[in-house]
Amino acid sequence: MTTTTNRTLLLILAASAALTAQPTVAPTNAPLGTIRGEDMGGYNITNTFETGYRFRSVGGNLGKYRSDVNFGNGVRLLSGNLTVNSKDGHGKYFDELLLSTQGLGNDPYEYSSLRVAKNKLYRYDMTWRLNDYFNPALTIAAGQHFRNTTKTLQDHNLVLLPQSPFRVFLGYSHVDQDGTGLSTTSLSTSRNDEFGLFADIRRRQDEYRIGFEVQALGAKLSLFRAWEYFRDDTRQTSGPNQGLNPTDTNVLNGFRRDEPYHGSTASWRANLLYDKTKFFTVNGRFTYAGGRRNFIFDESAQGILRPGGTINRQTLVFGNARRPVTSGSLTVSVFPTSKLTVTNHTAVHSTRMDGDSSVRQFDNATLSFTNLDFQYLGIRTFTNSTDVNYRPAKIFGVFAGYQFSDRRIRSVEQVTFFGESERKSFEQSNKLHAGRLGFRIQPIKPLSIIADVEIGRTDRPIYPTSEKNYHAVGGRVQYKLRTVTLSASTRANYNTNSVSLATYSARSRTYSADASWAARPWLNFDASYSKLHLDTMGTIAYFFNSAQVNDLSRYISNIHTGYFGARIAIRSRAELTVGYSRVQDTGDGVMASPSNFYESLTGPGLLGYQSYPLSFGSPLAKFSIRMHKQIRWNAGYQHYNYSEDLFRFQNYRAHTGYTSLSWMF
Repeated sequence: MTTTTNRTLLLILAASAALTAQPTVAPTNAPLGTIRGEDMGGYNITNTFETGYRFRSVGGNLGKYRSDVNFGNGVRLLSGNLTVNSKDGHGKYFDELLLSTQGLGNDPYEYSSLRVAKNKLYRYDMTWRLNDYFNPALTIAAGQHFRNTTKTLQDHNLVLLPQSPFRVFLGYSHVDQDGTGLSTTSLSTSRNDEFGLFADIRRRQDEYRIGFEVQALGAKLSLFRAWEYFRDDTRQTSGPNQGLNPTDTNVLNGFRRDEPYHGSTASWRANLLYDKTKFFTVNGRFTYAGGRRNFIFDESAQGILRPGGTINRQTLVFGNARRPVTSGSLTVSVFPTSKLTVTNHTAVHSTRMDGDSSVRQFDNATLSFTNLDFQYLGIRTFTNSTDVNYRPAKIFGVFAGYQFSDRRIRSVEQVTFFGESERKSFEQSNKLHAGRLGFRIQPIKPLSIIADVEIGRTDRPIYPTSEKNYHAVGGRVQYKLRTVTLSASTRANYNTNSVSLATYSARSRTYSADASWAARPWLNFDASYSKLHLDTMGTIAYFFNSAQVNDLSRYISNIHTGYFGARIAIRSRAELTVGYSRVQDTGDGVMASPSNFYESLTGPGLLGYQSYPLSFGSPLAKFSIRMHKQIRWNAGYQHYNYSEDLFRFQNYRAHTGYTSLSWMF
């Protein structure tokens, strides 16, 4: 994994934690009306909905705001909830109906769910989601890399005889993704230029499921069969196109790329659980997925090379492949005494890819032809672990574990020497030994302390960034007494990996603290803070001015995430919620200047700056007041402030908010 990917992943995780603690400013969660609902016939009915108007004002990079938040202006059905319940549990067609919606009416993230159930006969669940995905890419891409798609997801599940020892399951899922995109391509000549491509994105996926579950003699057996079908029919076109470099005289007259990718996966899933006796439990799982892929990559390019020459090239990649994936596991837990638990887990996983495919390229101008056949890849992993948990006293316990895994990778590659092709086989195995030791202590009832350490050793890691010699140390402290909950945790991970051609080391440390206090029934406080430190160093080789350069890739990140929120309720009439979340990466603590960064791009050492300080802050406030026993007026405001210290192209500030009415009838 590259350092840029590391940075992006860690920032997303930190931001997700902050945004989970601080919800979007709308809809409103204040209670409305009577919980008892209204009686009609043999049913009790409650129906609430919140509708209003969203607004936004953005300064700075609108594209970056849309890729992060994407809320716009307009009237919305912010939320809706309908419940219909049979009063005696014997409705004519159903006994329970639940319908909930959120963000309908042009919000970028829309959701609805439906449940209809009749006791002892059936239960039907449906979920529907719509996500607008907008990604303008970095500004350094000159606006030529872009995605604007809409993804719709729906899931249907039907359970027959839901309360009986024998249940039948039926299911269907569907995913659609449509939209447009931009990318670039090159003619692959000595005088390269980048040419823009337009993409018509069309992707579909369908899955059908059937299965059953039976309980007998203290055991539970479930078996499922599924069929998945997917297809990607995206087309890319371009031309005539002068290219992005105004000083370059190459011209792309026409370009077309069709790469339909269709496939199916038929799978089995079985699970057996036995936990009738108090002395042991057995849990066995088995899955098999037989994937099949059919693909075609059909590309044609025509262009003019100046001061002379032409390109007229056709590339065809086609074939079919099989990817059977098999996995099985068995977990046995033994309880010799009430104070001792021993658990053994054994798992086997196998993935293979084989088939018939070819890469063929034909140059119409030179009449040259290139052909390359398929490569085989197989990965098998065996894992066995044993964990012991011993609690000699109520206030103290220890746990220990050992894990062994063996992963074997085999591949068959075709190589060509002096015009002769030969298929060669390669194999590599990787063995891991890891041990874990920890304890739990509860010196007083409100206080609990947990600490553990894990040490692992791998003989032949697959990749330079894989775990080789690593250890992890962590601990957690929690204090909970009546209305106050305090907790703190820390974890450190260190990994060193040295192989014949490269070295890699990584260190990460995480510190976090959380606090919540229900001072009064009408007054609550929540706060949290975490810090994630990561620094990595690895060797990297690249070419500069036709010469190979051996360099070091250094990356340092210090991500701070904080949140504070308070809720104040004025009797049952009004409610005020305020909060503030912030995610900040301080980098290595040294302010890097863009001028120094660009200077480093002129020669070896371009990886000198691998620290990207930035911050993302978002305060919010929501207010709701009951105007009538069945009507509430709501208003909210949320501010977003995104700022990068090194490159400021993507910075933005956004003011968002809403006003709405909640009704119950």
